[in-house]
Amino acid sequence: MKLILVRHGESEANFENYWTGWLDVDLTAKGIEQAKNAGKKIKTAGLSIDVAYESVLKRSIKTAQMILQEADARFVSEYKTWRLNERHYGALVGKNKDLIRKDFGAEQVKKWRRGFDEVPPLVKDNQFDRRYANLDPRLIPKGESLRMTSQRVIPLWQDQIVPDLMAERTVLVCGHGNSLRVLVQYLEKIPTNQVDQIDIPNATPMVYTFDSHLEISQKEIL
Repeated sequence: MKLILVRHGESEANFENYWTGWLDVDLTAKGIEQAKNAGKKIKTAGLSIDVAYESVLKRSIKTAQMILQEADARFVSEYKTWRLNERHYGALVGKNKDLIRKDFGAEQVKKWRRGFDEVPPLVKDNQFDRRYANLDPRLIPKGESLRMTSQRVIPLWQDQIVPDLMAERTVLVCGHGNSLRVLVQYLEKIPTNQVDQIDIPNATPMVYTFDSHLEISQKEIL
């Protein structure tokens, strides 16, 4: 039973250094090449993807589709879900990280970025986005801590990804820095006070092999 976790390739926001969250930004040219290379690495490793999960944001979707293309798995089923979206950074979204650091201090910014329970300043109202038109409005955050992000990601793992693994499917999950960080924290049973040490680089496949009890027997970085 194999699970492949991949963060999207470099995005425009990564390059320009602003808080992204649920903003739907595109990949850079570098990000596109990173995604293609991730797919080639997966193919070279002899992994055959059976099903793919993505967020509803284009940087995740495009990365997954390019990985599938390069890994000769473009035909497999793809599931797009808001549960894999990046953490919602509230009122910080769209703001330059360096300027926010000057205004609030490096220590506070570090807490917002890597602390497990730190909630960013909230937005007053969410703008309408048809991606979430069928979602209960109470589920749409105005800002999230990592704990809150975990509370929407882990049900996806339990309800959908685990059954795929138990059916011996190789699962690709193409998410974001924080949606994957909380999943890694959960899978590896990492204490919440050490979650800031979990690094999720762009377009770097992490391959988990599980035994029949869903315990990790091997982890490999491609």
